[in-house]
Amino acid sequence: MEAKIQARNLTVSDRFRDYVADRTHKIEALTHKLEAFEIKVTRHDHSRTSGPEDTVELTVVEPGHVVRAEAHAGDKFAAFDVAFDKLTERLRRAADRRKVHHGRHAALGTAELTASDFATLDVHAVDGEVLLGRSAPAAAQEESAAEPTSPIEIRRKEFAAEPMTVSDAIDRMELVGHDFYLFLDSSTSKTSVVYRRKGWNYGVLTLG
Repeated sequence: MEAKIQARNLTVSDRFRDYVADRTHKIEALTHKLEAFEIKVTRHDHSRTSGPEDTVELTVVEPGHVVRAEAHAGDKFAAFDVAFDKLTERLRRAADRRKVHHGRHAALGTAELTASDFATLDVHAVDGEVLLGRSAPAAAQEESAAEPTSPIEIRRKEFAAEPMTVSDAIDRMELVGHDFYLFLDSSTSKTSVVYRRKGWNYGVLTLG
């Protein structure tokens, strides 16, 4: 599958496209049914401080969910390498969970599944973005708004609500690299948010 590359504030060279293409086969090997592999490259101008910086965001779309990773570096190749390492590790964990669901291995707890690299995850909220359910990003309708006199930007996304367990919500939160995840709890039929606490602990907030 050919990767889809989007660039902002810079031109993507043929050398970078070849660099990505040489590694796409690894993504195909780690995914179950790959629907799309998307790369977004953004250049930020910090000329008054440290100079330009590139951000690379990688997104893998599979049936029912997405896997994301993001990294920043002085050039797009270095940023891609860091994001690619994060992405492949998350895809490996997703593959391990599929094996568990098919009964080929004993079930592992969430803490065990994340113990190998939890401390190195680049976990953060991006512009207040909230992911709901397992829908692919193509199903999302996005609206951006910013006050003219304020640096705050608010991004809104709406997804179809799909019931899932707390454990599934934690898995999805880890795959997209966020520190919280909004979902519909299948055991209570209530809107809930699972979030990351210190260490390997998680919390759940539920609307009454």
